[in-house]
Amino acid sequence: MEQPFLEIQRYRKWWMFLIVSLLLVLPVISIYQQIYLGKPFGNNPAPDGLLIGFSVFMVLLAVLFLTIFLKTEVGWDGITIHYSPFFKKQILWSQIQSADIVDYGFLGGWGFRYSRKYGSVYNVSGRIGLAIVLMNNQKIVIGTQRPDELREVLKKYIPNLEPEWASPK
Repeated sequence: MEQPFLEIQRYRKWWMFLIVSLLLVLPVISIYQQIYLGKPFGNNPAPDGLLIGFSVFMVLLAVLFLTIFLKTEVGWDGITIHYSPFFKKQILWSQIQSADIVDYGFLGGWGFRYSRKYGSVYNVSGRIGLAIVLMNNQKIVIGTQRPDELREVLKKYIPNLEPEWASPK
């Protein structure tokens, strides 16, 4: 069965690629100089094994960064959040007390955060998201780049959804 709403967001800003690239330059230069050319790298060079281990760690970190995505699915059974490779969570419609599209502002970065006002916030970029309050009063916000489309789909499942996101709180 086709999902009424599916959104996949990735970290794909040019400056993020620049940062990741710069983080990989130092290990590459140090390995080239110290292991390939045989010239110690720096005033107090690290052992070759440590240098290789650090380089492998940096490459794995870059790969992790490039594979992270936030996938939001809205379907007949509820809302599924997949923040790969960290977790996947399904919220059934019966667990939702209320939901709304909100402008949550900038909460100090992207990724997953905790906010007193919004609870757990999962975002990749931007400041608009789906704010959910569960029956147990737990709060969750899922960032979206397609708020109007998401609102239209949610209206099918949550009839009293109010349009608030256009004006920041």
